Amino acid sequence: MEESKFSKSGVPYLHFGNGEPLVLIHGLGEIKEGWQNQFELADQFELIIPDLRGHGECTKTDGITIQNFASDVIGLLKELGIETAHILGLSMGGAVAQEIYRQAPSLVRSLMLISTFHYFPKKLKGILFENRKAKFESVSSSGRQLEHLAQMALYSWNKDTVEKFSHFFRPKHQIFIESLKTCLEVNYSTLLPKIQVPTLIIGSQYDSVLPVWIQACMHKLIPNSKFIIMRNTGHIAKLEAKDRFNSLLRRFLKQQINAA
Repeated sequence: MEESKFSKSGVPYLHFGNGEPLVLIHGLGEIKEGWQNQFELADQFELIIPDLRGHGECTKTDGITIQNFASDVIGLLKELGIETAHILGLSMGGAVAQEIYRQAPSLVRSLMLISTFHYFPKKLKGILFENRKAKFESVSSSGRQLEHLAQMALYSWNKDTVEKFSHFFRPKHQIFIESLKTCLEVNYSTLLPKIQVPTLIIGSQYDSVLPVWIQACMHKLIPNSKFIIMRNTGHIAKLEAKDRFNSLLRRFLKQQINAA
């Protein structure tokens, strides 16, 4: 396993590989090591994989917002002297990727938005928050938290996949609740039509966390975006269908490199 490094502002990150910079941003309650199945991309890309504020090894727990998650990543890239990078975000990480584009569009070479969202209608917000919060707290108190959340996030119950999920999904109670709240405040409806970099959107056929119709809406809003639905996968396709997922990323990234 790669050794963690720390930025001057205290952002823990993994940094290895050769090629054009590729940033991998994890989802809610996850840790940077959850990208282990994608470490093989280091043969073609310089991987930068941070822990978001309050997650994993990051001890900074104040200011849990999508805006701060994004500015932390932007600060890290500037510190590393990286002028442009391919930005990939999964779930909550996809909202962070959109916010990075909003804050620093010139830093973004391409976007990969995986099983993510851009907006929750007002009517849904309260229902979603209370529902998810109640579920999270009930399973936390019963000690069946991981089992329940794995049932929501995964489509296949392959032993290896469930084991990996349990290693890399490490929610901290208060951070989880605050992060969930900030996700529901996101509204990039007016930003998406302004995105001018190549964008790949991936949804999963059996995603019960963020259903594929949300990514379909994003595809309609982002000019010239590509949209792919992965069959027979749930919310965490990077774990469930590693080879298919990685080859989709390689194909898209290769197109950007060849077009440059």
